Amino acid sequence: MWRNWAGDQQCLPARSERPGTIDELRRVVAGAANDGLTVRAAGSGHSFTDIACTDGVMLRLEGLNRVLDADGETGLVKVEAGIVLRDLSEALWQRGLALPSLGDIDVQTVAGAISTATHGTGPRFGNISAQVEGVELVLADGTVREVARDSDPDTLRAARVSLGSLGVLATVTLRAVPAFVLRRHDYTAPLDETLANLEELIARNRHFELYAFPHTDVAMCRETTEHDGDPPRERPLAEWTQDVLLENHVFGTFMRVARRFPSRIPQISRLVTRAAGSSIKVAPSYKVFSTRRHVRFTEMEYAVPRADGPEALRRVLEMIERRGYAVPFPIEMRFVGPDDAHLSTAYGYDTCYIAVHMFNGMIWEPYFRAVESIMDSYGGRPHWGKRHFQSAATLAPRYPEWDRFQEIRSRLDPGGVFQNEYSQRVLGPLRGRSEEAASLAAVGR
Repeated sequence: MWRNWAGDQQCLPARSERPGTIDELRRVVAGAANDGLTVRAAGSGHSFTDIACTDGVMLRLEGLNRVLDADGETGLVKVEAGIVLRDLSEALWQRGLALPSLGDIDVQTVAGAISTATHGTGPRFGNISAQVEGVELVLADGTVREVARDSDPDTLRAARVSLGSLGVLATVTLRAVPAFVLRRHDYTAPLDETLANLEELIARNRHFELYAFPHTDVAMCRETTEHDGDPPRERPLAEWTQDVLLENHVFGTFMRVARRFPSRIPQISRLVTRAAGSSIKVAPSYKVFSTRRHVRFTEMEYAVPRADGPEALRRVLEMIERRGYAVPFPIEMRFVGPDDAHLSTAYGYDTCYIAVHMFNGMIWEPYFRAVESIMDSYGGRPHWGKRHFQSAATLAPRYPEWDRFQEIRSRLDPGGVFQNEYSQRVLGPLRGRSEEAASLAAVGR
């Protein structure tokens, strides 16, 4: 039985495979197709949807975790797709390189992060998949399809955010930058004041995000800028106190109390914001981007045009109070620049991401559905790895390149070897799939 990180998605594959080389990966994929089984690759399980679930063959790619090449002059870095972002970041740091932007979780595999359009924050940056210059895809017959920005840009725009529906990512080539140090300042401020000054805050920081606490008028702001010079000496005890004790153990205690006594959640939220205070962290970029997550939760996140972000957030907070929802988790707000991958949630416009969470064991669906209704009014695009209630019919109008992606999907996987219930639900059936194509794919020809 496979379960995701949150423990709320599970499946029982017919078999699980852990290839240690790309040749092994090719043989496993071709063998599964020959046996008439579908194939899905599972990363670190940090998606909140059933995107990785299968009753066919599940691929675990943790054995494909090597840095294959890193060119300090061009910044091009080729890695096996199962490498975890934190391991990659540490390997790049040793080579004087870094990824320009990352999300706040670094335990995902590279393949999982880019396939779901995972992102960080910063108006000069797209999501992580925007850093991809090329990939190698293993197709149903076990052949490897090389896709690069300079030779096949349209297919790469599909492969950069593919939901695992085009083939299995074997390698990924990313464009890195010279290693850099960041200074992150966390502090609380009045929410109305923060939203009024939002564009200034975004403009003056390399990265900016905020957390709005329901039932309060407070936001926790996170301003991140580049720091000149070397990072200071690490202070393990101080870092453990902030990152593990306060942000996980203490916060987790608050969440358990909130689950036991929902009527006390407004009081708990006010207590949390008063205790938050201010903190500064200066460290290598990847250590500043990421946070440790021991408190389990489920999450929904929507991308809306940046100009609509403040209004959308206010509407969510007003809806919480009007409907009487007891929400213990803060609402996260991040910002990225436009992207051009066919299924990127940031396709075509400056983007604001609004994420809502609910602690494990608490009722989440009515709250999430109400949030989704608000995001729908802005044409919002749900994060591909987080909860939503959309279907292919409702998603297609939100993506200008939807039809082009579907053409590439049908061409690369005509027999549906890489499809599952999730892809059928959010992408729809393969177009033009014939009995002959399905038969050919099933025998791996």
